[in-house]
Amino acid sequence: MPAATHPPEPIEVLYSDHHGWLLGWLRRRLGDACDAADLAHDTFVRLMASSRTANLGHEPRAFLTHVAKGLVADHWRRREVERAYLEAIAHLPEPEAPSPEARMLIIESLLRIEAMLAGLPGRTRQVFLLAQFDELTLQQISERMAMPVITVRRHIHKALVACMSVA
Repeated sequence: MPAATHPPEPIEVLYSDHHGWLLGWLRRRLGDACDAADLAHDTFVRLMASSRTANLGHEPRAFLTHVAKGLVADHWRRREVERAYLEAIAHLPEPEAPSPEARMLIIESLLRIEAMLAGLPGRTRQVFLLAQFDELTLQQISERMAMPVITVRRHIHKALVACMSVA
């Protein structure tokens, strides 16, 4: 008796019908075939992990484009963070420079911090950055932001809790 064949899963059909198109679309956006292949792969991995695959409707390429655009933005953001970090440590003598493994761990941490900061409400982020980078006191931030000190304290507390969540 022949083995029963099962109809292909929706993700398999989506992959076979649109992977080549997505790869070309990404290659044009990124200018690099290897990065395009990685992001095309990551797009389908995201879809496999998502429950939304069954709800693609009549425009699967629009959906693939939407997912891929987010991955492209993440890709460029990562590149920018990596470039800025490498620029910041370029002046270090070689014995003091972090190893490639340490660099990658630091870049991953910087990306998590950046994502955490981006997820904060604008005023909370602004208050937190004034406290951390400009080293302003609560009173100075209160005056600059025209808000009560207790509100400044709440914003800083909210930001610190967010920091602890990515630690």
